[in-house]
Amino acid sequence: MKIYAYEVRQDEMGYFKEYEKKYGVSVVLNHQVPTLENADNVDGCIGVTILGQGDINAKLLDKWYDLGIRYVSSRTIGLNHIDLEHAKEIGIQVCNAKYPPNGVAEFALMLLLMCMRNYKQALWRGQVNDYSLSGLQGKELHDLTVGVMGTGNIGRTFIQLLSGFGCRILAYDLQENEDVKKYATYVDKDTLLKESDAISLHLPLFKSTYHLINKETIQKMKDNVILINCSRGELIDTEDIIEAIESKKIGALGLDVIEGEEGITHIDHRSDILSNKNMAYLHQFPNVIMTQHMAFYTNTAVKNMVKSGIKGIIEMANQ
Repeated sequence: MKIYAYEVRQDEMGYFKEYEKKYGVSVVLNHQVPTLENADNVDGCIGVTILGQGDINAKLLDKWYDLGIRYVSSRTIGLNHIDLEHAKEIGIQVCNAKYPPNGVAEFALMLLLMCMRNYKQALWRGQVNDYSLSGLQGKELHDLTVGVMGTGNIGRTFIQLLSGFGCRILAYDLQENEDVKKYATYVDKDTLLKESDAISLHLPLFKSTYHLINKETIQKMKDNVILINCSRGELIDTEDIIEAIESKKIGALGLDVIEGEEGITHIDHRSDILSNKNMAYLHQFPNVIMTQHMAFYTNTAVKNMVKSGIKGIIEMANQ
């Protein structure tokens, strides 16, 4: 069995070699993002494994199908970069990655703590030998009510981690989980928005969750609320969140993802002008922490992402 791997990072290469040998397959490695221009590379392969930087649209899927591709595995949890409906129509099966939720959950908790303790301002000051305390007074987690939107694997793990701090935890999800009820109280969306001092988003991106955080839902939140997003950038209307930061309705914002990040995250842009104006503007706020879409990025997760990329194709082919 021959598999073509796009978007291969240096830190993945050793794992690809390991699982290529373990599963007895041939894997062709390419660092490029998949495009129509390089689609012919997959000729002779049965499956393609990708990350999330490319636009896997109908034209590209058709091209792959004509070249013999029947399986696509994304080394990501989200599949929003793939036209899933068209893939199903033409007979290409798609699967996503499976890796432990701990890395993302721990990262979300870290962002929450950093926002609570004004760490960005403290870091800036320390770099210029300003060790004053004015404006840096923080909050203690056990005094707060934390709302968690989405109680899938990552949200559930985040709640378990939070429970050790002694805070009140509210949870919202269309499907309630019995394990979550040991640590949190399920409430409706409006109650969570109104009663939470901090809110962490752990929802998938669907039409129903697109811009879930917008002007209307922000107005229902407490003043000075802390908002954390390590899930999908499109859950938040960026224009509305900027207004909320400027009006001080949002007290602090921790983002590992932002809408329109494609072509920006995971790339060195030190000599470039960012095409995403909202992303560039948000950077200048002292109470906004933004990271490189790296919550997933641990040695454990990367190994499991590569494993899923190869194993997923094998399992689909053997069904």
